[in-house]
Amino acid sequence: QVQLVESGGGLVQPGGSLRLSCAASGSISRINVMGWYRQAPGKERELVATITGGGLTNYADSVKGRFTISGDNAKNLMYLQMNSLKSEDAAVYYCTADLVVWGQGTLVTVSS
Repeated sequence: QVQLVESGGGLVQPGGSLRLSCAASGSISRINVMGWYRQAPGKERELVATITGGGLTNYADSVKGRFTISGDNAKNLMYLQMNSLKSEDAAVYYCTADLVVWGQGTLVTVSS
């Protein structure tokens, strides 16, 4: 069983930056792909970025060049560095392991 806990959300002005963290515990060695998804009010949950155990990454077009996903295997942590934030990036951000296990989410608000 894998457990995921996100942190790092908050209020940021447009153009600002935030770094989200996802702490994983449990049967971590069985995870193939980890990722970040987000869900804005009234919208469906959507892909933000994924990363494989080998470090291969994939990004939604809307965040390419602005967001960076990374992992620290030694600390069982995954990060999402978000730069040049826009109002449309505001959402609850979820960490997932293989799209099977999900964290509780962390809220990102982008507003001046």
